[in-house]
Amino acid sequence: MTSALPSRHRPGALLLALSAAALLGACATPNTPSAESAGIAVPATWSTGATTNTSSSTATDLAQWWQRFNDPALGALVTQALQANPGVRSAQAALLQARAQRDVQQANNGPSLSASGSAQRSRSGTADASSRFQAGFDASWEPDLFGGNRASLDASEAEARASETSLADVQVSLAAEVAASLIELRGLQSRLDIAQRNLAAQSETLQITRWRVQAGLASSLDLEQAIAAQAQTQAQIPALQTSLAQARNALSVLTGQAPGALDATLGAVAPVPQPPADIALSLPAETLRQRPDVRTAEHRISAALARVVAADAARYPSFRLGGSLGLSALTLGTLTDGASVVRSLLASVSAPLLDGGAAKAQMRAQEAALEQARAGYASTVLTALQDVEDALVAIQGDRERLARLQTAAEAAVNAELLARQRYQSGLIDFRTVLDTQRTLLSAQDSVASAQASLATGHVRLYKALGGGWTPDTAAPSATR
Repeated sequence: MTSALPSRHRPGALLLALSAAALLGACATPNTPSAESAGIAVPATWSTGATTNTSSSTATDLAQWWQRFNDPALGALVTQALQANPGVRSAQAALLQARAQRDVQQANNGPSLSASGSAQRSRSGTADASSRFQAGFDASWEPDLFGGNRASLDASEAEARASETSLADVQVSLAAEVAASLIELRGLQSRLDIAQRNLAAQSETLQITRWRVQAGLASSLDLEQAIAAQAQTQAQIPALQTSLAQARNALSVLTGQAPGALDATLGAVAPVPQPPADIALSLPAETLRQRPDVRTAEHRISAALARVVAADAARYPSFRLGGSLGLSALTLGTLTDGASVVRSLLASVSAPLLDGGAAKAQMRAQEAALEQARAGYASTVLTALQDVEDALVAIQGDRERLARLQTAAEAAVNAELLARQRYQSGLIDFRTVLDTQRTLLSAQDSVASAQASLATGHVRLYKALGGGWTPDTAAPSATR
């Protein structure tokens, strides 16, 4: 339904009616989601009994947790990856897109003003040609009586915030992946060094066995067993070298470079980055506030809530005010004459009468999307809690395992040394020497693997705690 009002009429009564309707039809702001509203009881402490650090330095320690490893190469690689990785650049572009879409929605909610101008030259039959010149401004505004436009803007704002935390989630995952890859590479270097040192010892034993065979003090069986043991150790070296090359290639790609770009930088053998003695462990509730994926799930719920409000508002009438002010004349000279001014004001209202149930169906669709967002949020919260618990359990187990493996490796070193000495003196057979050398290689290799596993466990823990970005403390939390 539309009605044109002459320029001399004042739309005061209409504006009063619109204001009253706005007061009656205003929609409530959606509630901030929380773990409790999702039916999840967040524990007060972690079930492993690990000591939490509630000091103000926790957030800072987690923001750049890789610096706690005191490894310059690790810090440089993480910084390079956060700047050049294609996944980060893609997430940054998605954030810019979401912010632009929010700005478009915000601009659409305000009044619009446009300018136009035209010149026309026409002739009919034998009559003289005539001209007409026009210039003017058009303005329009749609009052947001039932909150639909505001809800759409809220949804766009929530999506923009979700893109921000999605970018943070990419950064968190990338930093952890770079650290885990470097730890894997250093662990492989350590294992390769162990294999080469054991190969040197086996080669020395092989030479002694050859001398003893030539002197008639050992049998050919001892010689063949020594050759077989040496060959088995030699066979491990190419496999470790292949894994090393692949690990360097993976780090090159993570830092936005072609495979092989880090061969010179990471070619030298270096120790496995050592995890800090203490853990910047936050409470479960703090962890949920720090995790960017939990924040993203919160924003998805907020966006879904706003879309429900917008779908509900679409079921009610909409109003629109418009007007124009222009000049129209037959010649350019008279275009500025006051008599050529054309004014108009238009007010319109439209209401859905028969849509086959489309509006209600759209409302149900948005409510279903809201339930999906809530279920996704609950799943994200539970996964976050599980990630931390699993990482803590793994660290505790790796520490105990490493301590026992180190004890076994020390004993294996002593046993291997005694066995070689006694074999050279003819006090034991060669089988004992082979057994002690195999045990030594296995024990030292296991120690190197356990050290890398323990360091990787700390990386997983810091990732599970939401480390790798600086959360906005003013943002809505998962537990409020």
